[in-house]
Amino acid sequence: MKAKSRARRGAAGVLPLGWKVASALALSSGVLYFLAFPGVDLWPLSFVALAPLIVALQGQSAKRAAWLGWLAGFTMTMIGFYWLLDMLETFSGFGVPLCFVFTAILCGYQAGRIGFLGWLHARISAKGYPGELAFALGFAASEQAFPLLFPWSYAATVHQVPALTQLAEIGGPILVALPLVAANLAVAELVLARLQKRAFHARKVALFVAVPVAAALYGAIRIPMVDAATAAAPKGRVGLVQANMSLYGKRHNKGEGLRRHLDLTRQLTSQGKLDLVVWSETSVMSAMDEEDLSAAVPNGFAATLGVPSLFGAVIVKRVDDARRYVLYNSALLSDARGTVLGRFDKQKLVMFSESMPFGETFPILYEWSPNSSKFVPGSRFDPLTFGSHQVATIICYEDIIAAFVNRIVNNGDPDLIANLTNDAWFGDTTEPWIHLALATMRAVEHRRYFVRSTNSGVSAIIDPVGRVVAHTDTFKEEAIAGEVAWLHAHTLYEVLGDVPWWLATAVALALAFAPLRTGKRPNKRKTVAKSLGPEADDPRQDPDARLRRQARAWFARESGDPRLDGE
Repeated sequence: MKAKSRARRGAAGVLPLGWKVASALALSSGVLYFLAFPGVDLWPLSFVALAPLIVALQGQSAKRAAWLGWLAGFTMTMIGFYWLLDMLETFSGFGVPLCFVFTAILCGYQAGRIGFLGWLHARISAKGYPGELAFALGFAASEQAFPLLFPWSYAATVHQVPALTQLAEIGGPILVALPLVAANLAVAELVLARLQKRAFHARKVALFVAVPVAAALYGAIRIPMVDAATAAAPKGRVGLVQANMSLYGKRHNKGEGLRRHLDLTRQLTSQGKLDLVVWSETSVMSAMDEEDLSAAVPNGFAATLGVPSLFGAVIVKRVDDARRYVLYNSALLSDARGTVLGRFDKQKLVMFSESMPFGETFPILYEWSPNSSKFVPGSRFDPLTFGSHQVATIICYEDIIAAFVNRIVNNGDPDLIANLTNDAWFGDTTEPWIHLALATMRAVEHRRYFVRSTNSGVSAIIDPVGRVVAHTDTFKEEAIAGEVAWLHAHTLYEVLGDVPWWLATAVALALAFAPLRTGKRPNKRKTVAKSLGPEADDPRQDPDARLRRQARAWFARESGDPRLDGE
């Protein structure tokens, strides 16, 4: 026990860091991640937010690295998703203590993404591969493969800096984030060199710094090119209506919600011709029978607008099982006369609040839980067509799932992307702004204008560079209109999608589970010895050699591989 204690103290002095120091670094990464993220938007911190975690992970066992990553992720999500607590308290009916427990459980799961990153880093680097490669692969794999209830991407930290987001047209949000990871690796190398009392690797640092610089240069070149194509494209005018109905108000006063949408639309049309007006998710709350849409929509309101309209609706369909009927959270497109031209049904439903998990497979679940919502997902990915235009339509948080939007765009040739959302669930918090920031990447990925109409904000018009050219405020009854370009761009991301990142995930997992590298290649023992000092194996030049050998022995026990033990 005494030898083990001395080994731990010796290891804490260099690498791997002791648990307390490593945990403090992981916590600081979580805080910096939160501060860099949309809502606070201290975006320059994205270049350093991951560096403390990278330092903390060096030389750690896989188990400990996973816990350190999870700790960083839990810190970030508990602070960043603070709005979950108020939402649960407001709509669940439970007290604050229980809602806090539910929030912690959810954030604990979400934090698993960073824990997965830490585990992959430890497993891959333990095989003798460079730690920087291990972290980059682990980062890409964790962002791509770890399933989240509330998806997010590190790329959103630079949503305000178009020069750094243009790589999204090639590789989506992960490719935008990797140059930020490179900057963090450069900072971590400087810190590690100081800890190890050695000169930093100048070429390595220069290479890592060059990556975000190259990304910014790419953006500086591409932005004028995209702006020129936008200027040359045919133009249209799109209006967005934000009725600002409360969640309960939408349900209990459906007539008031419709009146607000009609009045705001007339205000917009009185200011000039509109090519399209977009209302928010479930803006028409009165459920319409699926078999009666062609009559209900024009007779109800659409024929009075005199402008093509894209609006949210609730559609009822009768079924012959225990449910008796099912609902669709839909977007309907009508022409200037009110004729229904197309329909898109939301596919990414929120569990329990919109649908019962496995409810379609086992309808009897609805007999056991009669108050559960009976929404079912749609299955069509076709853009909606009016005149010569196609609109890639998405509902709610579908707009922050890059692969989902990519599939819709590839299913046709849309010249506009539109999202219908209701973020009133989360109150006047940072969540609507986070949602907007995450969604802006879709405009860059597909080089099209992207419009969002939300019930309570933030409604916005986003150009193909990812700039928010107009937006509403939150929890205000507003309507805005702006010019859009009808663009038919094609990007490499549309062609490749997330295939490169799935391949990177496969490589990361293969390396994580591969046997230790042997032969002429450096093994972990030499890597650990190097991290402990250049003279760690020579007791004549290093009086603490015995203590350092004990540190290596401790590392061997932690990693579970006796070949990593000292001599």
